[in-house]
Amino acid sequence: MFSFQAVAQASLQSGLLALWAGSATVGAKRSSDELAQAAAESTGTLRIAASDDYGTSAMVPVVAAFSARYPACRVELTLGDETIDLASGGMDVAIRVGWLADSSLQARRIGTFRQFMVCGAEFAGRFTAGEPQDLAGLPFVANMALREPLLWQFSRGDDEHGAAVRMQATIAIDATPAVLAAVRAGAGLSVLPDFLVRDELAAGRLVHILPEWQLPSGGIYTVYPAARFRPPKVTRFVEMEME
Repeated sequence: MFSFQAVAQASLQSGLLALWAGSATVGAKRSSDELAQAAAESTGTLRIAASDDYGTSAMVPVVAAFSARYPACRVELTLGDETIDLASGGMDVAIRVGWLADSSLQARRIGTFRQFMVCGAEFAGRFTAGEPQDLAGLPFVANMALREPLLWQFSRGDDEHGAAVRMQATIAIDATPAVLAAVRAGAGLSVLPDFLVRDELAAGRLVHILPEWQLPSGGIYTVYPAARFRPPKVTRFVEMEME
């Protein structure tokens, strides 16, 4: 017996299957297109912002390697201790060293660093210090690129309280590499990141003061605008940083 209800149900099922198949086809094509784009060779211009110190010591070699691997992509590396807004500055990627503020940017930690109280080898022979408080009256080169260049919190072992020391600046400089140059010239103490002073300490040109005490450590991050799909040039660069 002919049933209109059965026909209607079969028609509905057929329509749903066609809709599902169409959606699956569109989804598969979209995924295929995105994979093809991701596999494409990096082209165009990759604009990167980084601090003077980390950019010079760590990012320049990565940029050189990236340029050699992807010669069709031009790289512009902007160095400076001020924080550049990615959108208004036209940047694809920024390397931030320290402690990230809340933002709409996506971030990936690519490393960590420690901070050392250091001075020139000759200057180190002019004083003795057993505790952080012994440093307070000594000549100090303040790094004005930092939010708080004079107040430093020391910790040691399981000591919950540590020691907070406010230094007195005899010289203030707003660029980290210049702070290093002043310290190396014997101007006084300063706090500098390990990646910048590692070779200086190994060569004996600088001395790590109170090495049994620790200063706050921080992170090194790659940040970029939030997006559903990231350009191949950005993806490839971040991958190379992690190698």
